Parts: sequence; structure tokens; C-alpha cells
Amino acid sequence: MEPSNESSHRRPWVVGVSGASGTPYAAAVVRALLHAGEAVDLVVSRSARLTILDETGGPFRDGHWREDLARWLSRDADGNEVAEPDLSAVAYWPAGDFAAGPSSGSYPAKGMLVVPASTAAVAGIALGLSKDLLQRTAAVTLKERRPLVVAVRETPLAGQTLRHLVSLDEAGAVVLPASPAFYAGTRGIQDLVDFVAGRVLDVVRVPHKLYRRWEGELGGGRK
Repeated sequence: MEPSNESSHRRPWVVGVSGASGTPYAAAVVRALLHAGEAVDLVVSRSARLTILDETGGPFRDGHWREDLARWLSRDADGNEVAEPDLSAVAYWPAGDFAAGPSSGSYPAKGMLVVPASTAAVAGIALGLSKDLLQRTAAVTLKERRPLVVAVRETPLAGQTLRHLVSLDEAGAVVLPASPAFYAGTRGIQDLVDFVAGRVLDVVRVPHKLYRRWEGELGGGRK
């Protein structure tokens, strides 16, 4: 499942997509990472496949992941066609593959971004359950003290989930709710998606131009 041009110098960001609603967030993060010249390892949970099918109208299959990913990334949240990024820097690992590279601490990943993160994924990561590759990779990321961003997408949040999120924060993860802002100028759904994706990349210091940053000027986003 690894790209043919992988070398010993490749250090990817692992993007984990769980079954929560919000697959446009994951697509925006993957596109932005690739546009920034970063390598990406993609892990899509089994429940996320159903969400992708529901929210995009297309499947995501292990055996056809490259063509399915290309289709997924080819349209934004407003339904507009977007330039397809070069997928040569992407590796895909099936969620049930516990022998995958990211399952080991010796695998040279930069860190992991769980976008979106369901409450089930939050619980599994916080408790160290490692029920699938997504949870296992998150556990590895924490134990290796690498950056872990958990973009939780649920509302309202129950007390147990809040306790799990506090545990993740205490373990060194960054809890980043998928909560878009409006000051950057909102002309469509993709603008809200890009704000969240941009904040995810801000945390791990990957440069991007996904949203207009606050500059202390009221109404600047409407210009």
C-alpha cells in the first residue's frame, strides 16, 4: 500500500479519518498537506467508509483507494471541482492492518491528525484500546511524544466524552473541536471547512493559505 517512490527520507503525517460526520474536513487537510509538499499516510476506519459514501456519494475501497481518493478530493464541500493534488506522496493503510508501518514507533512519522474524530475514536484513543489501526497509530504517536491533533466532531458532548478529551489533553494531544469561525469571511461551506482544516495545520506548523487570519480589523473578512 506504500507509494513506489518511498525512500528512507520520507516522513509523513498520518491522517486518520474516523466515522464522524465531517469528511470534507479530512479532504481539506489532505489537500493542504499535499500542496505544502508534505507526505501523507492515510488511515480510513471502517465506519468512515460509510460516512464518505453518505457525504460524497462515492465509495472508499481498500483495493481502489487511489481512484476513490482522487474522486473524493476532486470536489469541495460546495460541490465545485478543485484541482486534484499529486497523490504520489500518499500511502494508504487499511484499518485492519496491524502490521502497517504507522503501527510501530520506529516508523518515521511526523505525527498524526485525526480528522474528523468521532466520540468512539476519542474514547478508544484515550483508553488505549487500539481496536483498529487508527487507534493504534494514535497510541504510538502519544507514546513517542509526537504531535497528535484530535479534531472532535460531535455536539453536544456528554460528560464521559469530555473526560476522555481531558485525558487526551493531559497525555499531550491537542483537542481541536471542528468549530468553524466566521470572521475570516464566509462565502460558502468550503470557507468554514477550510478554517477548521487551517487550524489543524496551524497546530503542527504546516504553512497554508486556507483562511484569512485575524489582523485586528473589524469587518476585514467582508472586504
